Amino acid sequence: MTVPATAPVYRQITDLLIRDIAAGRLVEGEKLPPEREMARSYDVSVGTLRKALADLAGRGLLERRQGSGNYIAGTRAAGGIYAFFRLELVKGGGRPTAQVLDVARMPKPADAPDFGPSDRAHRIRRLRRLNDVPAVLEEIWLDGSWAPAIDRADLSASLYHHYRTRLGLWIMRAEDRVGLGRMPGWPGVETTAPAGAVCGLVERVSWAQTGAAAEFSRSWFDADRVRYVSRLK
Repeated sequence: MTVPATAPVYRQITDLLIRDIAAGRLVEGEKLPPEREMARSYDVSVGTLRKALADLAGRGLLERRQGSGNYIAGTRAAGGIYAFFRLELVKGGGRPTAQVLDVARMPKPADAPDFGPSDRAHRIRRLRRLNDVPAVLEEIWLDGSWAPAIDRADLSASLYHHYRTRLGLWIMRAEDRVGLGRMPGWPGVETTAPAGAVCGLVERVSWAQTGAAAEFSRSWFDADRVRYVSRLK
């Protein structure tokens, strides 16, 4: 496996492993393969791999046992960017990145389910790439009661991190409905599927720590390149 050259290589490996933990492909207590074997699989030096493993250990996600090996630990801490992200490349995995395209406060869409007390919401549009492949368009609607305004420049790859640290909003659970839609035609934005093409569609309602629905989103994805995956443990 060759990691995409968009960030320091050790951080790319860290992100790939964090995603595997959050998605349930790596479980708490599981022993990782020998370091030389892992380094070959990622096509990096052992030194680079060890830097990534040290990064994971520093985050509390890895226990390094002298003479025994490396073991997954603290999987609940792996939430962050990937905890609720369920889209992968058809061949498996794929490092996700998010590009914020537009943020606007406006009336909620008429066809949206009920969520939050306000009649307005912050609409956040993003382009998702998997291993640098632009394959997912996202439109997120956050109930307007959580903030008077959201500055596009303040948003990071993880909206949920922004919600927690800036708005005091914790997304505790989400419900996804997966079906078919048509890829939107947003000006200046292209994905691997053309505008109007039949595509996969995920509609999600997310609930806050208060027990009330706080967010509604739609994700359109190119079903020839991306699949929706949910793992149960």
